[in-house]
Amino acid sequence: MSTDGAAAGIAFAGTPEQKEQLLAFISAKKDEPGALMPILQEAQKIYGYLPIEVQTMIAVELDVPLEEVYGVSTFYSQFSLYPKGKYRISVCLGTACYVKGSGQIMEKLKEILKIGDGECTPDGKFSLDACRCVGACGLAPVMLVNDEVYGQVKPGDVEEILKKYE
Repeated sequence: MSTDGAAAGIAFAGTPEQKEQLLAFISAKKDEPGALMPILQEAQKIYGYLPIEVQTMIAVELDVPLEEVYGVSTFYSQFSLYPKGKYRISVCLGTACYVKGSGQIMEKLKEILKIGDGECTPDGKFSLDACRCVGACGLAPVMLVNDEVYGQVKPGDVEEILKKYE
């Protein structure tokens, strides 16, 4: 998978205001030990994700190798290299859900949306992520769309669920 958001079909669209906000935050934090983590967290809050353009800006401002910024960005699951859609779809792949067929739900979503795990549709409408236990094991298999929980989902239910968000 490429780190380039444009390669994933999503062009980076940061604003001058976002850049100014991030640069001000970096300037205030860059001399503190361990500044990279809070800076990445703030960057994700500002932009919604960490595209290579933002990682490069951080690397330049902190005078650290881009590889270091990329390494931290990809190591921690809290960070995303891709934007999230208006409708964030999560499929639980925890044990109970997986045993009941959530892997098939995930595959059906990939097929319909034509995106992979962690990606966003080119129109920005849907993003897809695998997740671990959401605490609804009795409803397995479970998928979420934003904060709405769908339980006992079967592959044949996926298209009908997505139609609610068209």
